[in-house]
Amino acid sequence: MTQTLESAPAVDRLKIYKTSPELYDAMMTLSNAAAKGIDPTIGELIKIRASQINHCAFCLDMHTHDARKQGETEQRLALIAAWQEAGDLFTEREQAALALTEAITELGNGHVSDAVYARAAAAFTERELGQVIAMAVTINAWNRINVTVRMPAPRR
Repeated sequence: MTQTLESAPAVDRLKIYKTSPELYDAMMTLSNAAAKGIDPTIGELIKIRASQINHCAFCLDMHTHDARKQGETEQRLALIAAWQEAGDLFTEREQAALALTEAITELGNGHVSDAVYARAAAAFTERELGQVIAMAVTINAWNRINVTVRMPAPRR
């Protein structure tokens, strides 16, 4: 019987932040730069939505925990994945950030459409838009690193 890649035995993964501490430092610098001047609630929504799409349990756990500490409600956390169907539960700015985050995260499906970009550009100043883009790019980088090395979510 041949094994498929999915049924192959688990492989110990690289502890990348131990072997490459410069990577961690660089990612933290990027994260801090992306967070400058961005509404913390929008920042966490961006991180959570990208992490949902990328199946990053470590980042999902971290950012839902952080969002709760900032006062985010359980209802909104539960509905981020279905934000388009959640009516006015999310503000226009939050919806624009979530739409842009999804487009940036799912680049394999094409590109960031003019409509999505225009919606975000209308909702944010140029500076804020740059920060929203940077936040989405940064969390996608964290997600891809953590998913690749299978960083486990902490047990709370």
